[in-house]
This record gives sequence, C-alpha cells and structure tokens, in this order.
Amino acid sequence: MRNWFAIKLPVLILVLWALLSVVAQYLPLQPDHIQLERVLAGPGRGTVLGFDDLGRSIADRMIVGARTSFLVSVWVVSLSLLFGTLLGTFTAYHGGWWDRLAVLTVDIFLAFPGILLAIALAGLLGPGIGNVVIALTVVGWVGYARLSRAQVLSLMHREHVQAAEALGTSRWRIIRKHLLPMMAAPLIIEATFGIAAVVIAEAGLSFLGLGVQPPGASWGAMIRDGTRYMLVAPHMVMAPGIAILAVVLAVNLLGDRLRDRLDTRMMTETRDRP
Repeated sequence: MRNWFAIKLPVLILVLWALLSVVAQYLPLQPDHIQLERVLAGPGRGTVLGFDDLGRSIADRMIVGARTSFLVSVWVVSLSLLFGTLLGTFTAYHGGWWDRLAVLTVDIFLAFPGILLAIALAGLLGPGIGNVVIALTVVGWVGYARLSRAQVLSLMHREHVQAAEALGTSRWRIIRKHLLPMMAAPLIIEATFGIAAVVIAEAGLSFLGLGVQPPGASWGAMIRDGTRYMLVAPHMVMAPGIAILAVVLAVNLLGDRLRDRLDTRMMTETRDRP
C-alpha cells in the first residue's frame, strides 16, 4: 500500500496529466460553449464536474487548463534548466571575473522574492501565456545556475577532469564529456521540483489576471472565477483546486523518491570505488 501511494499513484496522476495535455486539442471539447439553463449546475447526471457561472462545462475547461499548465511547466523548466546550467557551468569552469559577475547577478535575483518578481515582470510585459513563460523563466534560471556552479566547483578537481586537462582536451569537450554527465542527477531532481513550483506560479499569475486571458482556460483563472460563488457553487473552486493539489503532490512525491534512489546509487558507487 505504501508503495502504491509513493510511486504508482503519483505516476498515474502525472501520466494522466500529460496525456490529457497532449490529446486535448484532438478531443471534441467545448470549453467556451455557454448554456444558460445550466448556470452554476453542480455535478450530477450527464455531467462529471458541473458547470460554471456562464454555463460552461467545467470538465472541458479542466482538460484545457491541464494543457495550459503542462505546456507552461515544460517550457519554463526546459528554458530555465538550459540557460541556468550553461551559465553556471561555463562561469564556474572559467573562473575569474566571469564567475564573480555570475555570482553577483544570481545574488541580485535572489534579493527579490521569486513570485513577486514574476508578478512584476508579468505586469510589465502584459497578460498572456507567452509572457508568463518569459517571466517565470527569468525567475527560475537562478536555482539551476547556483546548483550547476556548485557541482562544477566540486567536480573540476576530480582526477579524470585534471587528466583530461593535462592531455590538452578542449574545455568544451571536458564540460560535455566529463562534467555534464556527472551533474545530470542533481539537475534532474531540481527540475522535478521546479515543475511543481511552476504549476503553482502559473496558477497564481492566472488567478491575478496576468496569465491566460478569457475565454482561455487555466486552473488558476477557474479558481478566481469560482471564488465569487463558493457558497452556492463550491464545485467551481474544488475541481481546479484538487487538480493543482494532485499534480503538485505527485511531482513532489516522485521527486523525493527519485532523490532517494539517486543518492543511494551515488553512495554505493562512492563506497565501491577503490
């Protein structure tokens, strides 16, 4: 039972989330279809999650919202991971004033609360899903840069790296062949937890009206619309709220499990190394 809740259920939730995101555009959905006779109708016969204040199907809008949060998470985490890893790796390996400048830049970004900086950037750029991706990427690359820099400073003194340098191997080849493969595990774990953070951040920005604009569907925007009718139609808030809770909890559980497995493997390899 413990294994089910720790691994299988989170995997099932994330697979369903990704699957709905991929096939949403091919399903016969009507997320913007207004049915006045079903305004604020709750779950019942013929409807799974009920209807909102305009008579739109909450189930259809939930699926479209799943696609929105999935795409934003993938784009933000991918761009943040790529930029942060490249910056942290190259500046740490080259050292000198490049490294000092990178550390100063990271410290400046860390001086601001991440979500507040994202709100400010999204407000300056204007509402829209593309601007949300830009704002969250500008905030999210910092963690990957710090982690990759710390990993490089730890790995660059290993024997195989110093041997490659002594043989005249180019810096780019050393980074690509010797450093990045050994940094992959902690970066993957960091990216896993980053997905959960982006899901919450995207929902928060959409809740504030800085994300997906009407009539587009987003879990955060659906919660915002449902707060006005919580006493008469709590299903408008409960459905997207439970979806966010399930996805974030599943990602965090898998991230914890992945971290434990990779830590155990690294400890075993270190112990067996002569």
